[in-house]
Amino acid sequence: MVGATASGAADGYAGEVAAPSRRAPVRTPAPDQLRLLTKVARMYHERGLRQPQIAAQLHISQPRVSRLLKQAAEMGIVRTMVVPPTGVYADLEDVLERRYGMADVVVVDTAGDSDEDVIPALGAAAAGYLESTLGGGERLGVSSWSAALLATVEAMRPRPARVAEEVIQIIGGVGDAVAQVQASRLTGRLAELTGARPLFLPAPGLVGSASARATLASDRLVAEVMSAWDRVTTVLLAVGSLEPLLRDSGDAIGKEEREGLRRANAVGDICLRFFDEWGRPVTSTLDERVLGIATAQLRRVSRRVAVAGGRRTYPAIRAALRGGWLNVLITDLGVARRLAEEPPVPRPR
Repeated sequence: MVGATASGAADGYAGEVAAPSRRAPVRTPAPDQLRLLTKVARMYHERGLRQPQIAAQLHISQPRVSRLLKQAAEMGIVRTMVVPPTGVYADLEDVLERRYGMADVVVVDTAGDSDEDVIPALGAAAAGYLESTLGGGERLGVSSWSAALLATVEAMRPRPARVAEEVIQIIGGVGDAVAQVQASRLTGRLAELTGARPLFLPAPGLVGSASARATLASDRLVAEVMSAWDRVTTVLLAVGSLEPLLRDSGDAIGKEEREGLRRANAVGDICLRFFDEWGRPVTSTLDERVLGIATAQLRRVSRRVAVAGGRRTYPAIRAALRGGWLNVLITDLGVARRLAEEPPVPRPR
């Protein structure tokens, strides 16, 4: 037999697997034809000869060589083996993609489960994902500062050609003055790396009142950025857990609003749009104070990439997946295994 067939799993994961495809019965050729099929397959796959070389050596046409190679594959004489190298978790990624209807999942191993271990690994994996999938013409939306997104940008290398038209900040800076600066830094650096034009949102992400938001939204510079949100083709997101956000928000989120979010069973947020454990939006008075992309706008973006991991963020990541807030997830091995091993639970009506 030439080759073998398998889809190996570097992590030994034995979860959901795809059923083998059913092939139509293939008529067995005569012995001399079988010999030729095997010979051509060995020359091509084992000896590395090109089709024209095989044709010349065996005195047959190149189209016939191509047909014989195809027939050898159909008969199982040649089978394909995919053996993921150490640190690649293809089977686990496939399980999560099927379970949550994702376009792509990237799982990265880490030295431990603390933020100090997880965040640099997530950043490196996300940088590699973006470098391999940004092909030009993109309009990138980027949410406010997060450690994982900042690590992503720090790990990226400048591209030799422009791979994005615009990098658009989709929510104002959230937190203290340092966080505001980091949000602008993130947007500017990503634009520099991709050759894009940056669009900064010169405003806080959470303002004091609905009237203050309306006033800021009417500013020409702010309105220009807000109008660009409908052009976003790929968005880079952070997934936040509720309690750390409330703790770090200072006086921006009042006591009554905090209690309201807890009563509504909110577990996390994306761009200060909160959701419960099933990913259902949680409405609150905060919504009218957020200067950032709306939930409906966010869901219309064709590629929604979240860079998130760690034990503390797990409930929020699971909820975001359940609610369809994202369709690409870059996460750590610990979170991925928990997501795959946790039995599905029917969503409440």
